[in-house]
Amino acid sequence: MTAVSDAATSSALRTREATVRRFAFTDMAFRTATRLSAILVLVLLGGVAISLVAGSWEALSKFGFSFLTTESWNPVTENFGALAPIYGTIVTSAIAILIAVPIGIGIAIFLTELCPRPLRRPIAIAVELLAGIPSIIYGIWGLFVFAPFLQTTIQPFVIWLFKGIPGLNSLFAGPPYGIGLLTSSLILAIMVLPFITSITKDVFDTVPAVLKESAYGIGCTTWEVTRRVTIPYTRVGIMGGVMLGLGRALGETMAVTFVIGNAHRISASLFAPGTTISATIANEFTEADGNLYTSSLVSLGLILFIITFIILALARYMLLRIDSRTGA
Repeated sequence: MTAVSDAATSSALRTREATVRRFAFTDMAFRTATRLSAILVLVLLGGVAISLVAGSWEALSKFGFSFLTTESWNPVTENFGALAPIYGTIVTSAIAILIAVPIGIGIAIFLTELCPRPLRRPIAIAVELLAGIPSIIYGIWGLFVFAPFLQTTIQPFVIWLFKGIPGLNSLFAGPPYGIGLLTSSLILAIMVLPFITSITKDVFDTVPAVLKESAYGIGCTTWEVTRRVTIPYTRVGIMGGVMLGLGRALGETMAVTFVIGNAHRISASLFAPGTTISATIANEFTEADGNLYTSSLVSLGLILFIITFIILALARYMLLRIDSRTGA
C-alpha cells in the first residue's frame, strides 16, 4: 500500500515538474519573441536613417546648410533648395490638424455621449470607412470636384471679404486657382479626420462608467463631465490619435500632389500653388537623371524623417510635462 502511494506521489511530482518546465519554456519564448520584435523596429528605423543619410550625402555636402534656406529648385542648373517643400509640408499639415482635431473630438464626444443609440453604430462605421478610401481617390475628387467648387464660390468670396483688412488681404489673396495650399490642407483635414475621430472615440469608451456617473451624480452637465473627466482621463490616447493624424498629413503624397499645384515657391497667400516634400519626391524621382538631383530628392526624404521625429519627440515631452504637472 505504501509503495503504491509513493509511486502516485512521484508521478504527480514528475507531472508538476513537466508542467513548470513547459510554462517556463513558453514564457521564455514569449519574452524572446517580443524582445526581438522591439529590436527589429529599432534595426529597421536605423537602417532607414542610415540609407537616407548615405543617399543625401552628395547634395548636403555640396549645398550645406543653404539647402535648408534656399527656395530655388532648378534641375537644369542643378541648384536645389528645400525651403519651399518644407514650408508647404509644415503649413498644409498644421492647417489640416487645426481643422481636423476639434471636429474629430467633437464627433467622438457626440458618438459617445449624445448620439441616439440606433445611430451610433452606423455613424461610427461611416467614419471608419472614410479612413479606408485610397488617397488617390481623395486626390481625384479634390481636383475635379472640390477645387472647382472652391475656385468659383469660396475663394472669390473670401478674397472680397478680406480685401481691405491688413494681413488677411495677403493671406487670402488671388487669383483664385482652386488648387493651392489651402485646398491641400482641406483635403488633408478630411483624410486625417477619420483617424482622429476613431481613436478618440475608442479611448472615450474606455473611461470607467463609475467616474462619469459620479460626476453626473453631483450635478455636472455633459460638457462638464467631458471637460473635467473624459478628456483628462484619455488625454494620452487623444494625443496618440492626433499624432497619428499628423503623421499621415506630413507624409501624404498622392492626394496632395493632385491639388497643391506643385510649384517650388513660397507665397504669403494660402490660395497660391505650392509643394510639399512628399509631393516633390513623388513627382520628380522618376525624372531625376543625375546623381546630384537624386541625392537632393533623398535629402528631402531625410528632412521629412527628421521633422516627423522632432514632432513626435515634442509630443512625448509635452505628455511628460502634463503628467508631471498632474502628478500622474
